[in-house]
Amino acid sequence: MNTELWQSCDMLPRGAAVLCAVSGGADSLCLLHFLWKNREELGLRVCAAHYEHGLRGEESLADCAFVEAWCRERGIPCLTEHGDAAAFAEREGLGLEEAARTLRYDFLERAADSLGCTRIATAHTADDNAETLLLNLVRGTGLRGLGGIPPRRGRIVRPLLGVTRAEVEAYLRENGLEHREDATNGEDLFRRNRLRHRVLPELRALNPAFDEAAARTAVLLREDEDCLSGMAQRFLGQAYDGKSLPVKDLAALHPAVASRALRLLCPRALERRHVDAALAFAQGEGLGYLDLPGLRLRREQGRLWFDEAAPRPIAPRVLRPGSVTELPELGLRVRVEEGVFTGEEIHSVFKFFDLKYENIKGDIVCSSRRPGDRLRLAGRGVTKSLKSLFLEAGLTQAERDAVPVFRDGEGVLAVPGFGLAQRCLPARGERILRLLIETNEGEKKEHAEGY
Repeated sequence: MNTELWQSCDMLPRGAAVLCAVSGGADSLCLLHFLWKNREELGLRVCAAHYEHGLRGEESLADCAFVEAWCRERGIPCLTEHGDAAAFAEREGLGLEEAARTLRYDFLERAADSLGCTRIATAHTADDNAETLLLNLVRGTGLRGLGGIPPRRGRIVRPLLGVTRAEVEAYLRENGLEHREDATNGEDLFRRNRLRHRVLPELRALNPAFDEAAARTAVLLREDEDCLSGMAQRFLGQAYDGKSLPVKDLAALHPAVASRALRLLCPRALERRHVDAALAFAQGEGLGYLDLPGLRLRREQGRLWFDEAAPRPIAPRVLRPGSVTELPELGLRVRVEEGVFTGEEIHSVFKFFDLKYENIKGDIVCSSRRPGDRLRLAGRGVTKSLKSLFLEAGLTQAERDAVPVFRDGEGVLAVPGFGLAQRCLPARGERILRLLIETNEGEKKEHAEGY
């Protein structure tokens, strides 16, 4: 066993509890037997888990029974679970292999938690690594895909990654171990099997040490990937403010670093065409939007904004005296009360407005800003467009769309955060309508602060 790889990746530290993923096949049985046989020397507590995918009928159930019996004979704690990978694949729109892998790893995580294991060991070998590298190359990939199977990902470790399948088979013979053979491994239904049966023999004929060469290549490419990803992370640590990046700084990066920075900020995996589109978008100027899987990018005021939903305008709503009107887009409500102005305070941190009743023309409507909206602010002696006011305040487009505007038949009456129209400024003793802006219970809306 390649214990140097174990040590370099902190795979199996002394005192660890390790859960072996066991299918009953040659690779997983080799790994489980080795760890169990050497558990005292290695200082490990060894457990096992088997997931039955419901794909091969009685044969699959027999694999599960074999693993349970094998572990029971040796006193190895073992958890099993039965699933339906085909149904899951159809329901989630996944390929069968991807669906089976998703269900299996979900079970392994839960099993490890249940048994108190700090490591989950899978039996991927050097052969598996070479196959994965080639499959990714055929599909088209970058350094991460050409790096093959990572030796460790969180608590998931691959102790056999430096061991060939031939060495596994020799170990089983030496220890007199029987194993289960998946009949589908001999069929060419899956791409991996076709690669294993047709392509790899030719490559090994060209280079008998192809698997070792592929493993060395994968290590080198993973190191390059780690370097570039580290550069992208350092850039984000300096430039990302939690919501946006300066477009000039992003555009100045080498594309290999810029593309990784973008991928790190996106909630879903991006294809190369998405990354290219985003980098080209960052080179542009002025206001613009670009939709990517899982988010919308917005270019505005020299910055690139991430995780922005498409602007959702406030639907126009008529406000009636004595009513409470919900603004679900903002997590706010507006209460309208009649009264007499006492002269105490026109508005308090713009959370309410007192409007001179007789100067209100028709219905009061609450909506988003509209083209051409203008407001002569009380006490300012100047009329400005809302566009100018919002620009002076440094509001982004999304923030501007989230500002409620109160208007009547003559124009804008009041804008939270900015002020009241001069024409509706009341005097002491005059009849008023008070617009009281409240935050809905349980709603946490960032823009509600300061209203």
